[in-house]
Amino acid sequence: MRHRIAVIGGGPGGLTFARVLHHHGHPVTVLERDPAPDARPPGGTLDLHEGMGQLALEKAGLLAEFEELSRPEGQAMRILDTNGTVLRDWKPRPDERANPEIDRGQLRDLLLGPLDIQWGRRVTEVVPQAHAGVLVHFADGRQETFDLVIGADGAWSRVRPAISSATPHYTGVTRVETSLDDIDTRHPDLARLIGDGSVAVYGVNRNLVAQRNSGGHVKVGAQFRAPLDWHTDLDLDLALADADAMRSSLLALFDGWAAPVLDLLRHGTAFVHRPLYVLPVSHTWAHVPGVTLLGDAAHLMPPLGAGANLAMLEGAELAESIAAASGPGDLDEAVRAFEEQMWERAGRWAKITTAGLERLVSPDPTQALAVFDEVQPS
Repeated sequence: MRHRIAVIGGGPGGLTFARVLHHHGHPVTVLERDPAPDARPPGGTLDLHEGMGQLALEKAGLLAEFEELSRPEGQAMRILDTNGTVLRDWKPRPDERANPEIDRGQLRDLLLGPLDIQWGRRVTEVVPQAHAGVLVHFADGRQETFDLVIGADGAWSRVRPAISSATPHYTGVTRVETSLDDIDTRHPDLARLIGDGSVAVYGVNRNLVAQRNSGGHVKVGAQFRAPLDWHTDLDLDLALADADAMRSSLLALFDGWAAPVLDLLRHGTAFVHRPLYVLPVSHTWAHVPGVTLLGDAAHLMPPLGAGANLAMLEGAELAESIAAASGPGDLDEAVRAFEEQMWERAGRWAKITTAGLERLVSPDPTQALAVFDEVQPS
């Protein structure tokens, strides 16, 4: 039996779901609000874990292609104190494949492959019907009915309200991102500071992390504890502030840190403000036939390396379960079983990442170093 299935959201989780279902010969509709794949910057780099994101790609038949694109050397990690002293300098073995890096844009293109994406389809509401089917409302006024709708549409999901009243709340930690281009040529000293992977500097209630992407591109993230309206005390209008104003505000927040570390901010181009939001740690819902969630839509947590991996693995597992469903009631049973498994695993990771954020942006910077030593013991 062929069911009409739609996944809303063209991020790693939604695309992995669609690609695995396609791999099993099952049609699926992918609805993405962006008008085109390159409508906005795809973001930085992702480390795909061996038993999570990489396993999902294996289920999609894409692991070999991923290995060609990924950067195992990007797993390298250097930690400094605020004076610029190197505290840890870990480099992966040549055969280390536990968490190789891949640019988000490269991963997106790998997953897109033969998929037929409906671009520019902004969903406004999802309404389960009384007897059968789920009605999807679009911003242009159109409507479509599906047998199953999967919400893979991120933190501010338009699908979630159909099955849960939960909404994301602010963690108390804000992140401001910038980037550096052609770093090896234009900023060779910073290139050496960052190395092949990442450099992180931890201070009191704040940190600065720079991570190498491919092509000499570097993403820099400044994280700090602050009220959601922190910028108003600085007379900084985030909607109107130019790069110079944001740069000056950040340099003031990190005043006293080593000059080479602050150069990561001084040479940054555009700045993007990203307050960190999360869903409740053990977010579950009463099962609703015809609708489910995965990834950030289901379990938004601090961005500490688990989110995309979980979303991809969930997408692959749900697709495999649906592909194996043959009887009239099997589809709903497959979704029920998927939700139970997802909740248990995501709950564990939400606790880990919530505790991790507390320690990585802490009044005691040695807590951040301890986290690294627990994850990557020498």
